[in-house]
Amino acid sequence: MTFEPEQPGQSRTDLAEKLRELRKRAGLTGDRLARRCNMSQSQISKFETGKKTPKLTEVERILQALDAPPEVVAEITTLARIANTEWQDKRSSWRRGMEKRQTELASLEAEATELRYFLPSMMTGLLATPEFIRASLSHTPGDPSKTVARKLERQTVLYDMSKSFTFLLTEQAARWAIVPPPAMAMQIDRLISLSRLPNLRIGVIPTGTEMPRGPMNTFTVYDGRLATVENFTGRMVFRDARDVSEYLAVFALFERHARFDEEARILLQRWAEAYR
Repeated sequence: MTFEPEQPGQSRTDLAEKLRELRKRAGLTGDRLARRCNMSQSQISKFETGKKTPKLTEVERILQALDAPPEVVAEITTLARIANTEWQDKRSSWRRGMEKRQTELASLEAEATELRYFLPSMMTGLLATPEFIRASLSHTPGDPSKTVARKLERQTVLYDMSKSFTFLLTEQAARWAIVPPPAMAMQIDRLISLSRLPNLRIGVIPTGTEMPRGPMNTFTVYDGRLATVENFTGRMVFRDARDVSEYLAVFALFERHARFDEEARILLQRWAEAYR
């Protein structure tokens, strides 16, 4: 089974129907299956009606309890993986209004306590100056004023001391110039200032750092429960624990090669001076 952007919603329905069908074929009630899986009957009911999407590990427990044959296991686990993945295309965000997307991001940030951002190519709005934010929206349709304001509002989350933030930036991301040199110097100065917040770590990876993996995509991990990955046309949202764990492992690898604290500030100061 291959993944198409419109599939996740349908795959959740298909997954619910398949799980219900398999249970009935095995001659089990929801309550008996729940006991075999060490789950509640209400959990099984929600999975089978599509009210809740089971995690891949939960699906595996159900399939094991049903003694499903290998070909069925392969089909259902593929459905479960797709059901735990969401595609959000950029054009839809534009149609709904980019400020609504900012509200969704603010909600994710409000719910999380540990946030990790990998920025291989460009600054994120949470760290950006107003001028940088406005320039970054120059390619989006319509008046960006509301989106700029919403992005600036979101930055207040950085001062919530109940949360911890780690931002990893390549040198390219820190120095990618979408505003004139004086404004770029101010942008990098902002990174230096933010790096002194006690709940926020900014790590930079200088060009020439020997790395075993390439920086393929911008991604964010919210606690250990959700990862978002961005490209030019949209973003993928991963909720399956194995996918999230993979992004945590990649983040940890890049983190080990990053420079933090005063060492990072010395590099950032040097890059800011280059723009002055």
